[in-house]
Amino acid sequence: MTELTAADLAATFDAFNRHDIDGVMKHFADDCVFYAVGGPEVYGTKIEGAEAIAAAFVGVWTTMTDAHWDHHSHFVSGDRAISEWTFSGTNPDGSRVEAEGADLFTVRDGKLTVKQALRKQRPLLNAK
Repeated sequence: MTELTAADLAATFDAFNRHDIDGVMKHFADDCVFYAVGGPEVYGTKIEGAEAIAAAFVGVWTTMTDAHWDHHSHFVSGDRAISEWTFSGTNPDGSRVEAEGADLFTVRDGKLTVKQALRKQRPLLNAK
């Protein structure tokens, strides 16, 4: 059994910041589930499977070309992990998002099987 480490999560978030989909997906299981921060359901939007999740991440980078997760820190204990971060990005209309958030992960055999993203809700910032 392979273990996932805090350093692995840090590398994953570094890959998010490079917009490197292969680097991001390295630690995701093929059957992973991602619960996004927004969506019509109480849990946000549920995205299933590595291919669909990768497409969703690329979609964020395409829409918000400056998407960035800053000040990220990580903790792993057994089959659970947590990442805390500050997300920032600019919408196509020039409005900006900047908010703290966290991911709650479930881990199996060294791979992420569930990513539950949570982010503070605050008003959009004016364009720079």
